[in-house]
Amino acid sequence: MNTNSSAAEWWKTAVVYQIYPRSFQDTTGNGVGDLNGITGRLDYLANTLGIDAIWISPFYPSPMADFGYDVSDYTDVDPMFGTLDDFDRLLAETHRHGLKLIIDWVPNHTSDQHPWFVESRSSLVNPKRDWYVWRDAEPDGSLPNNWQSEFGGPAWAYDERTGQCYLHSFLAEQPDLNWRNPDVAAAMFDTVRFWLDRGVDGFRIDVAHYVMKDPDLANNPMAPDPEGLAHFKPMGPFNAWEHVNDRGHPDVHIVYRDFRSILDEYDGDRFSIGEIHISDWDEWATYYGDNDELHMPFNFSLVWAGWNPTAIRTKVEALEAVVPPGGWPNHVLGNHDEQRLATRYGSENARAAAVLLMTLRGQPTLYYGDELALPETDVPPEEQKDPWGIRVPGMSRDGCRSPMPWTPGSGHGFTDSDVKPWLPFGADAETRNVEVQLEDADSTLNFVRHLLALRRRRPSLHQGTIEFIDDGADDVLAYVRRDDGEKTLVFISFANTPQTLAISPTATMLASTDGDSLLVDGSLKLAPHAAVVIDPTPDT
Repeated sequence: MNTNSSAAEWWKTAVVYQIYPRSFQDTTGNGVGDLNGITGRLDYLANTLGIDAIWISPFYPSPMADFGYDVSDYTDVDPMFGTLDDFDRLLAETHRHGLKLIIDWVPNHTSDQHPWFVESRSSLVNPKRDWYVWRDAEPDGSLPNNWQSEFGGPAWAYDERTGQCYLHSFLAEQPDLNWRNPDVAAAMFDTVRFWLDRGVDGFRIDVAHYVMKDPDLANNPMAPDPEGLAHFKPMGPFNAWEHVNDRGHPDVHIVYRDFRSILDEYDGDRFSIGEIHISDWDEWATYYGDNDELHMPFNFSLVWAGWNPTAIRTKVEALEAVVPPGGWPNHVLGNHDEQRLATRYGSENARAAAVLLMTLRGQPTLYYGDELALPETDVPPEEQKDPWGIRVPGMSRDGCRSPMPWTPGSGHGFTDSDVKPWLPFGADAETRNVEVQLEDADSTLNFVRHLLALRRRRPSLHQGTIEFIDDGADDVLAYVRRDDGEKTLVFISFANTPQTLAISPTATMLASTDGDSLLVDGSLKLAPHAAVVIDPTPDT
């Protein structure tokens, strides 16, 4: 059982592990993961791996147009994943294992099959008409404005029944809620209370910055330089516009102050983190509020920073410069929307990336399977499921959502041997799985386990300050973590050749990605693409 997280502000020192429930563990033999599967793997998470909290992507009733991010009922469990009783059992067992449970909350949009939208689209005078964003087309028949869907094409769909258009920032099956209607806010906040009353420890808020738009629905201006637009990843035609009116209106902060006040009504230090894709650091930081809004806006900057020391240092220092007093940073290198880090950074850098994630200041989020250095799965076109990838070639997220390989053999411990999983396994699942890596002392999994244990026992790593070091090597990222009298040094090589760095002759190695990096007579011999964690003064 982990003891790293205290009751007060447990989230500051916690390592969060993201689970995509469809892909973690199937217990029903249908090729799709479920809540009971997560419950059955809690011992692995708490005791074998050694994380502190789990975040579960949506498990609510849904037509699955966007695999759960199109919610048709915010206060139940989709039968595919189990029942409310199964959820309660998962929550109780999570707590019994000393872990916290964070769930997804999707406030910007519902499914078009949610009873609220069914009522809203039934007539122009339905009481719930204003629960969604409806507008007339222009006199010439054109759409209400030029807003674009992230999933491609216009963000408006024409409804023949009522002769108006409704807003959908993502799929047409995901109509946007009208958060300017106080009845919508009250109803959505009731769904938050539903899960808080059951005992969840926090929420990851999906596209948190989208919930408030320009009240006049003004057109977005064209981006002055679409190719150079500061965004987290290439988004095709979506990047042709500056998204200043379709998301992030200043009134969004009213929503999250109200949201935070609800969390603060409950004991146990309930936690919130928002998915906010904003490239302007100052605007991004406003979501902390005066420590009265989100506990954290998600920091995605490292995902698309590029694997080089200058880019990483620049992003981390920019983050540290805007985190307000009392705020706490966070870092993530992979999730259910992004290419696997072992493919994005190169397999030779996967362990070094783990060192980076676990030694930077702030809360790290570890995506399921990254502890194995799973590569992106090559999903053939005929097996693709992601609606984004089907609509916009090259944008598929299926490759990072393939099932977790637990064992060798057919089904790989994820599902029954004669069952086809909802997505294919990676090509190397026979050798790159939990069972095989646990038996290999030099595996990536065992290295990550060591890092997690090291982070937990050294205060400088889980709560200390950070300062970058200019060590004279252009291809080495170096920084020191400090807490009271404890110091921890981190060196990460981006070079293709060995590097030699001066270091204290009393230093000791705490962790190393390889066996070739050595401390010898006051020098650190750093192997190519290696990373090391060092105690520079073990005797003081």
